[in-house]
Amino acid sequence: MKKILSVVFVAAMFAFVACGPSAAEKAAKEKAVADSIATADSIVKVQAEAKAKATADSIAAKAVADSIAAAAAKPAAKPAKAAKKK
Repeated sequence: MKKILSVVFVAAMFAFVACGPSAAEKAAKEKAVADSIATADSIVKVQAEAKAKATADSIAAKAVADSIAAAAAKPAAKPAKAAKKK
């Protein structure tokens, strides 16, 4: 009885191991994980670039607004008097 039970147990172990994923399936799963990580990294990179561009645009717009405000705050320059000819 022990021999039969041992043979059945060994056969069950081989059947259990054989039901696992194949090497190709493991490789495909690893590739899918790597692809999703690469996609997430590229999305983060694009978002960072967009944020940097928005910040630069905001700074440029503020500089223009400050220049306009400074120009408006100055009194209008009086035209220089022309030199009289004698």
